[in-house]
Amino acid sequence: MADVSVRPATAGDASEIARIQIDTWRTAYGDILPEAVLAGLSLAAAEASWTEAITAPPTSRHRVLVAMEQQWRVGFVAFGPADEFEPDDEDTDTTVAVGPVLVEPRWGRRGHGSRLLAATVDLARQDGMTRAVAWIPEGDTPTREFLLSTGWAPDGVVRALDTGAGELREIRLHTSLVEPAA
Repeated sequence: MADVSVRPATAGDASEIARIQIDTWRTAYGDILPEAVLAGLSLAAAEASWTEAITAPPTSRHRVLVAMEQQWRVGFVAFGPADEFEPDDEDTDTTVAVGPVLVEPRWGRRGHGSRLLAATVDLARQDGMTRAVAWIPEGDTPTREFLLSTGWAPDGVVRALDTGAGELREIRLHTSLVEPAA
């Protein structure tokens, strides 16, 4: 049986998280993100962003978790209180934004994404969160299918991001974090 776990990220994880993000985006998002965006990804800039997210989060409810298999970091997730809402959104004070949930493709299909998502839900519930949202690229079928298989659903909200090299359309998925009554 594989030695697998999820743990809070530390500053020492930032460079590997940045590498996983860039490698995964270049592999999995080649048909989704404009080529200029993928080519312009900077390991140093990503590492600096992840170091800040880990060491100086905006609140104690902003977190980065790392998936491990034996001694290797194989994926990560970032989450924290949501700050983008539609006028008719409910539970704005108790909504957590999840994303990205990335597992390096060579470590895929081993349950790492599920463990990352489960740990995220557990911690968000501990923080009193009742709803989770995730923005994903419209063309990211694997992530959409993964989230749908765990009980998430599209809520009909779509946004367009200017990447500087074209538009990226994203859809918002959501799920309730309220545990069913026993």
